[in-house]
Amino acid sequence: MIDFVRNVRLWFAPERVREEGGTPDYRFSLANERTFLAWLRTALALIGGGFAVDQFLPDLRWGWRVGLALALLAAGVLSSLRAVNHWVRCERAIRRGEDLPASRFPAVLSLAVAVVALVMVVVVLAGWEG
Repeated sequence: MIDFVRNVRLWFAPERVREEGGTPDYRFSLANERTFLAWLRTALALIGGGFAVDQFLPDLRWGWRVGLALALLAAGVLSSLRAVNHWVRCERAIRRGEDLPASRFPAVLSLAVAVVALVMVVVVLAGWEG
């Protein structure tokens, strides 16, 4: 928990990451930044999908529409938070010459998106009523 709190502080003061370890080959830091940006694009897509479900499926039952929209929105929020936390953890590991941190989040996110997609398939096949 203490490590997580320290990482959160580094979100807002990334220059402090430089206090750890040595200066790595800049290509590794730039690759880490590109991964961060890819996670943000994923978060934006999930958030956009959540709004699309809510706005463009008005004939879908309210509970289904809101449930699917909220699931996508929550996945987007979690992805954006995970992106910055993972960026800090990786940057610290790179500077220290350690292995990059492992994470279960990609598997959890994949399962969540798959569940939402399966529910959408069922809804489409079954049709929906207003």
